[in-house]
Amino acid sequence: MDIHQEIKRLEEEIRKTPYNKATEHHIGRLKAKLARLKEEAEKQRKKTGGEQYAIKKEGDATAVLVGYPSVGKSTILNALTGAKSEVGDYDFTTLKPVPGMLEYNGAKIQIVDVPGLIEGASRGRGRGREILAAVRNADIIIIVVDVFTLENIDVLKNELYEGGIRLDEKPPDVVIKKKATGGLSIKSTVDLSIDEQTIRSILREYKIHNGEILIREDITIDRLIDAILGNRAYIPSITVVNKIDLYPDAQIPENAIAVSAEKKINLDKLVEEIYRKLDFIRVYLKPPGGKMEEEPMILRRGARVEDVCRKIHRDLLENFKYARVWGRSVKFEGQKVGLEHELEDGDVITVYAR
Repeated sequence: MDIHQEIKRLEEEIRKTPYNKATEHHIGRLKAKLARLKEEAEKQRKKTGGEQYAIKKEGDATAVLVGYPSVGKSTILNALTGAKSEVGDYDFTTLKPVPGMLEYNGAKIQIVDVPGLIEGASRGRGRGREILAAVRNADIIIIVVDVFTLENIDVLKNELYEGGIRLDEKPPDVVIKKKATGGLSIKSTVDLSIDEQTIRSILREYKIHNGEILIREDITIDRLIDAILGNRAYIPSITVVNKIDLYPDAQIPENAIAVSAEKKINLDKLVEEIYRKLDFIRVYLKPPGGKMEEEPMILRRGARVEDVCRKIHRDLLENFKYARVWGRSVKFEGQKVGLEHELEDGDVITVYAR
């Protein structure tokens, strides 16, 4: 049995096995083995080479439009940015990523239309794996369906999940420190729903026999596996239902934004939500011995001094000495900080180089 046949067998066994306390250990082991085999299959696929989709990130953040062909992604891109993505009445009009730039509230947001994603994409259908690999680099994912294909929202979310993309989730609060000897020490700061035997069997599947595991959330089997693999992409998302002008009475899912890119209906709401979800902060630069610049640098919340240096110039990061910060992120004004210091909205920063 080759790796792909084994993957199918495991998927079928998991599907047929009812989940309860008695089967939890067995399912945990199966899911761990399945995730490991999928990782191996993906590594084998990458070795074969072939054309890859790539998104060259520009601006302050990148939003990627994901959806089936012919739902109006190109029309949305053109309406938001003035880009010239080809629009057609046939499937797969977009054959490679097409970028455009949206400017809003001082932020430059790159919007990218990628080729259509379809059911089975995570298994390679329609070059889905290459598309998913490109999407992983997004700062926000915009899932696009139209009023006639609302059922595809769940399909698209599942394909993104199978492609290692976790929408609107935070990384698991789990710390894994591998050791050469000493066995496994598993500790938790909260009550756990899964038992220690299940946790140990999942760790063994990844050849983790020695180490310290600290779990700080009521972890599920899937999130524990994600924590072990450490290669999932955690990306915020927005769901957009296009072509509302063609079916005004459509039952729009909660938290989705109904738009008409063709008639430019509710595009302002979409832009506001993109900006809100990206959670920008403004940081003001103050050159050594100079005055503070009036125009802020736009960064994502959680940005550090390192990100400021990288955005100014790569050489500044290499020659970094220290920085001084004024604002909410420091204990006192003009505090001396290093590259790892996390900034807050409204901070003023001076960077000193060697």
